[in-house]
Amino acid sequence: MRGNDAGEQAEGGAEGPWARRMREKLVAEFNPSELAIVDESEGHRGHGGYREGGETHFRVHVRSAAFDGKSRVQRQRMVMSLLKPEMEARVHALSLSLAGEAGP
Repeated sequence: MRGNDAGEQAEGGAEGPWARRMREKLVAEFNPSELAIVDESEGHRGHGGYREGGETHFRVHVRSAAFDGKSRVQRQRMVMSLLKPEMEARVHALSLSLAGEAGP
């Protein structure tokens, strides 16, 4: 499932620049066998962190051998460290689903 599956694109049907930037970084760092990035920003309209134009709230799924043998917290720290610039500049929230090739 490299790339977006049907229904996994940003709201509006096209991946925006922040989602593309995160995708490029995740692919380069983790070489995932599965990667899905879903912009859920519109569901947070009116809530804290929402900005007009979206790309503030994302659901991210990554399956990678880089996560094998790592705890859930270690996996989250790896991804959050990589995406720190995006979190500081635009992205308000990430819902992460991270799995190794050997399983959850």
